[in-house]
Amino acid sequence: MKSDMNIPPIPPAASNPVRPGAAGGEVLKLLQPLEGLISPGQSAQAQVLSLKQGDAVFQLLLKLTLDSGRQTNVQVSSNQPLPLGTLLSVTQPSPASLAVSLQQALSSNASALTRLDPQQLPVGTLVQGKVLSTQVLAQAAGQPAVYRSLVTLLNSALSGSTLTVDSPRPLRVDSLLTAQVQGSQSLNFVPLSGRQDQLAITQQLAAQQSRQGSLDGLLNALQKLPPSESMPDALRASIDKLLSGLPTPQQLSNPATLSNALLNSGAFLEAKLLGGQLQNLAPDMKATLLRLIAQMVPGVPANPTFNPGVAASTQAQALPTFVRNALGMLGQVSAKPQPGGFPLPPRLLQRGEGEDSLENLLKLAAAAISRLQSHQLSSLEQSGRTADGSLLTTWQLEIPLRNAHDIVPLQVKFQREDPPEQGPEDKREHRESKDQLWRVELAFDLAPLGPLHVQAQLLRGNLSGQLWAQHSATAELIASQLGVLRQRLKDAGLSVTDLDCHQGIPPAHGHTPLEQRWVDETA
Repeated sequence: MKSDMNIPPIPPAASNPVRPGAAGGEVLKLLQPLEGLISPGQSAQAQVLSLKQGDAVFQLLLKLTLDSGRQTNVQVSSNQPLPLGTLLSVTQPSPASLAVSLQQALSSNASALTRLDPQQLPVGTLVQGKVLSTQVLAQAAGQPAVYRSLVTLLNSALSGSTLTVDSPRPLRVDSLLTAQVQGSQSLNFVPLSGRQDQLAITQQLAAQQSRQGSLDGLLNALQKLPPSESMPDALRASIDKLLSGLPTPQQLSNPATLSNALLNSGAFLEAKLLGGQLQNLAPDMKATLLRLIAQMVPGVPANPTFNPGVAASTQAQALPTFVRNALGMLGQVSAKPQPGGFPLPPRLLQRGEGEDSLENLLKLAAAAISRLQSHQLSSLEQSGRTADGSLLTTWQLEIPLRNAHDIVPLQVKFQREDPPEQGPEDKREHRESKDQLWRVELAFDLAPLGPLHVQAQLLRGNLSGQLWAQHSATAELIASQLGVLRQRLKDAGLSVTDLDCHQGIPPAHGHTPLEQRWVDETA
């Protein structure tokens, strides 16, 4: 849900008059009386360093520069908010107060922005800010309420500037907000929670890249473990159960087996836990890896330089501070950040001494969990609203297969695009655009075929697909069998509109998945 915010073209003081004090201007009350702060007949320059809204007044932190050059910070209360950075000339009529001239008080809001420069903030740019104050403006009887707020910007070239905005609803003081620039004096509010989530996902994805390792690295190491009397029986049983449960390509041709492999890939572990499905955790890949780590840890000698939980714990503690201090990162560019990518490239950890040691296996298991989490985070980052309002949902995951004596990771990505809700007339006029669109991507390296990448989409029962093989012989083999594949798809009740095979890899998209369509079925 979005709401409009306007930047008033005139200084706020015109509609929010200052209450005159005893000195013919605004009186700032010192929270702690100071005798002789400013000598009689002299003035000092004051700069507003911070602003905090109370129940009835505003608390300001001022930096005073006296005629002698000495500087000191004082806290005062004021009847009106003064933007950060405002410069004032103040005198001290009494030990408990400072006085500002009436003209200065009325023009103090000149320090706040009353328009946005389209060269610095083009239309569509996202800006983030922190709400310093909110006041309701006096309105004629029967008119809707208007709330005026001072917002300090946290990103873009205007970072640190104070912006004056009018909105139909009060903005909570000290809250963080994100808005999209609609014009020089118009903003659209974007719910902050989604931006915070996106920021956290982006940061987590970047951290996962250095920690993750391919699943086959761990599984191959487990498969080559020699018999050892020192290994606990429970740990050996868990390893044997994990390896024996890996499906083969032939088994995945069965729909029920494929469905179970997808559900137990680790991508849905948290959803199962939230749903109370504890009985379904045993075959889950991520749950199994976590169980392996728990069984390995007691047998690993104490090592202060390695703890698979330290990174996650440290990051969890630092995240709130990171969000507060770095929220402006997302607004430096208006485009949505690029996702983690598909397929994830293979990454094997360096092998050290004692490859069969529990400590080495523990590192490989922690890296494998990071791999699964990278897929989960990529799914979240590639989900959201498209430019036309459609809802795009992504599920990205990885299934390890047993192909003879090899472990082959199969990477899978599903995307479902649900069209935006429309009225009855729109439904009649744009009936075709209301259908649900599905996309599927597969990536695997199966000997002796080599690396393969498959993309397909399904719309209104029409299937189109593209296949890429890096080996020329494989590309020729697949091309010769496309007729058979087409017929099998038709026998399954699908109408095949396009089916091709190419040598190489799919072209990199120059835009985000939230905007792409591989084949436009409505063209």
